[in-house]
Amino acid sequence: MDWLRGLAIDEVWRAPDLSSLVAQQSPSASDCSAPADPAMTPVDSESRLRDSESTSRLPPDVERAEVEAWLDDHPDFTKDFFMRKATRQMIDAWLLSHAITQSLQESCLHRHATSVPGSRVTSGSVTPVRKISAHEFERGGTLKPIVSTVDGSPTFLTAPAPEPAGAGRRQRCRPRAELQLLDEKELIFELVKDICNDLDVCSLCHKILQSVSALTNADRCSLFLVRGEKESNTRHLVAQLFDVSSHSKLEETKRELRMPWGAGIAGFVAERGQTVNVADVYQDPRFNQDVDASTGYRTHSLLCMPIKDSSGEVLGVAQAVNKQGGSRFSAADEEVFASYLQFCGIGLRNAQLYERSQLENKRNEVLLDLARIIFEEQSTIERVVQRILLHALSFLQCQRCQVMLVDESCQGTFSRVFDIEADDLAAEDLESRTVPHEGRFPVNVGISGRVATTGRALNLADVYESPLFDRSVDEGSSLRHQSVLCLPIISPANRTIGVIQLVNKFGGMPFTKNDENFLEAFGIFCGISITNTHMYQKATTAVAKQEVTMEVLSYHATAPLEEAQRLQSPVPSARCFNLDSFAFDDELLTDDDTLRACMRMFLDCGLLERFRIDQLVFCRWLVSVKKNYRAVIYHNWRHAFNVCQMMYTILKKAQWWGRLGDLECLGLLMACLCHDLDHRGTNNSFQAKVSSPLAQLYGTSTMERHHFDRCVMILNTQGVQILNNLRPEEYSRLVKVVESAILSTDLAIYFKKRGRFFQLLETGAFDWQQESCRDLLRGMLMTACDVAAIAKPWPIQRRVAKLVASEFFEQGDIEKNQLHIKPMEMMDREKKDRLPDMQVDFIDSICMPVYKAVASLSPALEPLVDAVEHNRRQWEQLSRTPSPPRQRTQ
Repeated sequence: MDWLRGLAIDEVWRAPDLSSLVAQQSPSASDCSAPADPAMTPVDSESRLRDSESTSRLPPDVERAEVEAWLDDHPDFTKDFFMRKATRQMIDAWLLSHAITQSLQESCLHRHATSVPGSRVTSGSVTPVRKISAHEFERGGTLKPIVSTVDGSPTFLTAPAPEPAGAGRRQRCRPRAELQLLDEKELIFELVKDICNDLDVCSLCHKILQSVSALTNADRCSLFLVRGEKESNTRHLVAQLFDVSSHSKLEETKRELRMPWGAGIAGFVAERGQTVNVADVYQDPRFNQDVDASTGYRTHSLLCMPIKDSSGEVLGVAQAVNKQGGSRFSAADEEVFASYLQFCGIGLRNAQLYERSQLENKRNEVLLDLARIIFEEQSTIERVVQRILLHALSFLQCQRCQVMLVDESCQGTFSRVFDIEADDLAAEDLESRTVPHEGRFPVNVGISGRVATTGRALNLADVYESPLFDRSVDEGSSLRHQSVLCLPIISPANRTIGVIQLVNKFGGMPFTKNDENFLEAFGIFCGISITNTHMYQKATTAVAKQEVTMEVLSYHATAPLEEAQRLQSPVPSARCFNLDSFAFDDELLTDDDTLRACMRMFLDCGLLERFRIDQLVFCRWLVSVKKNYRAVIYHNWRHAFNVCQMMYTILKKAQWWGRLGDLECLGLLMACLCHDLDHRGTNNSFQAKVSSPLAQLYGTSTMERHHFDRCVMILNTQGVQILNNLRPEEYSRLVKVVESAILSTDLAIYFKKRGRFFQLLETGAFDWQQESCRDLLRGMLMTACDVAAIAKPWPIQRRVAKLVASEFFEQGDIEKNQLHIKPMEMMDREKKDRLPDMQVDFIDSICMPVYKAVASLSPALEPLVDAVEHNRRQWEQLSRTPSPPRQRTQ
C-alpha cells in the first residue's frame, strides 16, 4: 500500500545529512525538485520530496541501490554517520550475524578438510573456543537455577511457571464493534498492534484468522502452517485451527488436520505461492470435497493466500471461506487481505522462532535429564541398557526399541541384544526389573548390521521398500515392521560399540529429522555411559584379580607358623652378637642368627612390651619380611639387617631414644628392615628406561614407594599384624614415620632435604621439639645407615663395595646388551678399574657430609666420621696404584 511505502521512505529521508547529500547525487532528485533553498526548513524539504514522489518516484529497490552505491563511494561519511546514529541493538545484531557466518564458514572448512583424502586438520582447528563468558548472563539479572529438585532427585527440567492472572483471557485493543467503524488503514493498524506482541503460535494464528474474518467479512477462516524440510519430500501442511469465525474461541477451534504438499487449494497455494480466489469451489477440481463431508459445513466461495516472511519463503496459507453478503471475494478484499498478511508473516516468523527457541531449550533440558538418569548408575551393562531402553522408548513414542552391542572381535555382528516393547511399560514387574529383556525378538541383521559396519544412521519410512530388510523377521510375529530408525552408538574413542534401533513410531508416522537429531545426541551419552560401564567392569575384574593375586602372594610370602615358633627359643644377648658396635660384621652369622639378632634389638629397646606386640606374631612378621627380599647380589635381607643394626647402634650410643620417643624409634627400626623389600637389583632409572609396571604405577621414587607398599601389605596380612594393639592415632603416626623414612633412602630426596638440615645445624636452629626438624634428622639417619658399609672397618668396606659394584655391573650389562644404551660409568663393567675413584667421589659427595652433620649433634658418633676418613684414604691410595695390565683374549 502506498501509505505504508511512503512512511518507510519518510523515515529514510528524515535524516537531514543523508537526504541532502543523496538528493544532490540522485538524478531523480535533481530532475524533480528545484535548486536547494538555504532558507528552506527540513519540513518544507520533506514536503517537496513527498509531493514529487507521486510523479517521479523511482522503485524502492532502485532508490535503495542508489543510496547504497553513494555510501560505498563515501566511506568517511558512512563511518561518521553510523558512529553517530548506530544503536547498541544494531551493533549487537551485526556482531551476532558475523559471528554465526564465521562459525559456519569454519565448520564448512573443517568438514571439507576432513573429507579430502590426505588432508590434515590441526588440533587448533577443532578446539572449541569460548564464545561467551558467565559474566554476560549478569545483564539479565538473576537467572533461574539450572538444576532443580523434584521429589528429592536433582533434575535439569524446568518446573512449569505459574500462569499469571488473566493470562487465559485474550483481549483486543478495541471491541469488534469499534473496529468495524474504522477505515481500512486504521483497521489494519489496530489489527497489527493486536498481533505484534503475541509469541504463542496457536494464539497468534487465532488472532490472525479473526482479523481476516473482520477484514474480508468472511464467515469462516482457516490457517495452514508449513511443516517439514524444504529440501526433503516430507513437506506438508498442518491446520491447528480450522473453521474459525469472528466470534469463536481458541479452545473451540483447536483441531489438527494434515494435508499433503500440493494437495487441495491450500496445498496448491503453498506450493506455488500464488493467490486463489474462487466463487464456487465445487467447480474447481483442486478442491477436496471430503473436508465438507467430514465437517458438515458447505463451502461456496474461497479466498486463499500464502503467508510469506521477509525473504519470500511461504510460512503458511490463510483462507477466508464464504463471503457474507456477496457471491465472491472482491479485488478490494484481496488487496486488504494481502496487506494484512504481510505483517502476519513477520509476526508468525517471530512466533515460530520464539517457539523453536523454547522447544530447543526444552529439548536440551530433556537431553540433560536423560543423560543424568543413565549416568546415575553404571555398575553393570544390564542396568545401563535398561535405562537407555526405557527412556528412548517412552520419549520417542515407538512400539519397540532394541540395543545391540557390537562384538569386539567381529564388527557387524552382535554379542548381546536387549529389547523392550511399549506393552512392557505397563507390565507389573517394570519397577522391580533391574535388567532388560535379552534377545526376545529376532534381529534384522540387514539394517542394524549395515549401521554397525558403516557407522551411519538409517531412517526408513517403509522398511519393505529397502533391500536391507529381511521380511522373514515379521513372519509369525504380531508386530509388522513399518518405519525404522537405527543409529550407531559411538564410544568416546569414535568407535561403534553398539546400535540402537527404534521400530514403528506411534500414529503410523515415519521418524522425523528431529527424532533422528535427538536420538543422535542421546546416543552420544549412551556411548559414554556404556564405555564407562565397560571400563568399570574391567576395573572391578582387575581389582578382583588383584585381590586374588595378593591373597596368593600373601600366603606364599607369609612365613609358616613353624618357622616363627623356632625363633622363640632363647635369644642370645646383644653382646653375644656384638650388636652395639659400629664395627659389627654379619659374615659369620646364619640367616636364623640374623633373625634372632633382630629379635634381640627390639626386645632390648622394650618395643614389644611398650606396644603390646605378641612375640610369636612378631617372629612371624620378621620371617615374612625376610622372605619378601629377593636373592639379588647386594640389596637383599643381609643389607636390610645391617642397616637396622646401624640404626640400633646410633640410637643407643647417641642416646636419642629418649629424644625421639618409642614410637619414632620403632618406626625407624621397622623402616630399616623394610626399606628395600622386593628389590630387583636395579635402580629407579632402570625402571623408567624399560617403562616397567612399577614406573607406570609410581612415577617418582619408584622403588622406594614399592618398598613401602610391600611393607604395608605385610603389616596388613593376617597373622603378622604386629600393630593391631596400637591406638588409631599411634598407628597413623607410625605409618607416616615409616613411609617418610623409607622414601628418604632415595638419594634424590636426600639431596633435596640435606640443604635445609645443614642450614639448621649451621645456624643452631635445630629444635628437637619441632616435628619438621626431627623428620629431617630421621631422613639423614636413614641415609647414614643405608650407606653404613662405608663406615665399617676396611676389610668389610672393601668386601661390600665389590658386592655393590657387581650388582651395578649386572644392570649395566642389561642396559648395554638388551636395551642397547650406554650405561652410567659406575655401572659399566669396562670401567671397573675406576672403582676406587668412584668410591672417593661417593664418599665426598654423599657419605662424609651426612656423617659429619649427624656427628655434630652427638660426639658419640665421631667414630663414624673417623672410619669414613680412614676408608677414603684407602680408596685414594688404591686409585693411585697402577692397575695390572689386562690380558688380551685370543
